[in-house]
Amino acid sequence: MEVVEKNEKQVLVLSVKGEIDLHVSPTLRAALQAKARAKTPRLLLNLAEVAYIDSSGLATLIEYYQSARAFQGKFALCSLTLSVRSSIELVRLTEVFSIFPTEAAALQALSAS
Repeated sequence: MEVVEKNEKQVLVLSVKGEIDLHVSPTLRAALQAKARAKTPRLLLNLAEVAYIDSSGLATLIEYYQSARAFQGKFALCSLTLSVRSSIELVRLTEVFSIFPTEAAALQALSAS
């Protein structure tokens, strides 16, 4: 797994590449925990190049979401592949996370809030 970080419109965008499973979710968790400690006001995870996410990966996303809520941070996901979207829908996280079809749509929504 690889994470590429950039700032766009006052939003920190993390583009994740590869699979998010039991073996690599601790790496993603550490990156997200650092962003939570820094109280990152707006964070967008671009998952366009993530082919698969398992329960440990979903738990990592939930953990960051809960941390961000504690400091009123905004958190969203964008560009989900069919496989990742199916995993998120299966456990009804579409009702929890802000999910956008494209990075541009997500940036517009996050930078407006």
